[in-house]
Amino acid sequence: MTTATTSTCPECEEIVPTAPDARVTSIVVCPACQVELEIIALDPAEFALAPEIEEDFGE
Repeated sequence: MTTATTSTCPECEEIVPTAPDARVTSIVVCPACQVELEIIALDPAEFALAPEIEEDFGE
């Protein structure tokens, strides 16, 4: 049986839950500060600020 794990937001230190089926590179949103976080490790869960999506002007 898999269970949700938690870790802290690198921005505000709030506890952020992750779904049992979360994968590395998944994006989650911190419930406190609403920043997007990228899962960079599991067991234990570890987050980094998600990279900004850059515009691609077809170059």
